[in-house]
Amino acid sequence: MRQVENRSYCFCSPKGPVIGPMVFAGITVEDDTLLKKLGVKDSKRLSPARRGKLAEEIKKIAEYETLIVTAEEIDEKRKIMTINDVEVEGFAEIIKRLKPSIVYADAADVDEERFKNDILKKLDFEIEIISKHKADNIYPVVSAASIIAKTTRDNEIEKIKEETGADFGSGYPSDVRTITFIEGWVKEKGTLPPHTRKSWKTVKRMRFHGKAGSFS
Repeated sequence: MRQVENRSYCFCSPKGPVIGPMVFAGITVEDDTLLKKLGVKDSKRLSPARRGKLAEEIKKIAEYETLIVTAEEIDEKRKIMTINDVEVEGFAEIIKRLKPSIVYADAADVDEERFKNDILKKLDFEIEIISKHKADNIYPVVSAASIIAKTTRDNEIEKIKEETGADFGSGYPSDVRTITFIEGWVKEKGTLPPHTRKSWKTVKRMRFHGKAGSFS
């Protein structure tokens, strides 16, 4: 990857997956002209095929970093921190790798300023952070980072589907296929499927109702 001007844009895949990882991504570009020409937009509004094609084009013109935090790692972290803390840690790690002077971040806290300040506390160098809610709808460059994050997670989900031999959908609790898959797996095997977050409230609710046996 070529060296570019130190202006960075960060995004995290949604924090609510019950199966699979959270993925953080950041990109660095000289300007967003080429990204605008590519037609980047919020990754949630793109088909998987379109996301995949755009991701490959983005990687050709931008320096980028990704961080995959597995379900198992999330469970361990949740023993000592909140999910917001996990996100702050992930954003900070991406920023450390890219070492920009300015960061545009998709705020993962209800308080944009608090999110910015929490990230700054994790860094040992000075940096300007512009923290905005739904930044992927505002800045094409953050949209590009969201595309990298989402396609990386899509690829990880496909690996888990191959491992389990099942198409469980998106891995999010709002997906009926995902919840049906988990309940069926638990009923048959008495344990959770691989790469499922035990610390997620959906799973805890299943345990409360006695559906998930004695796993821990």
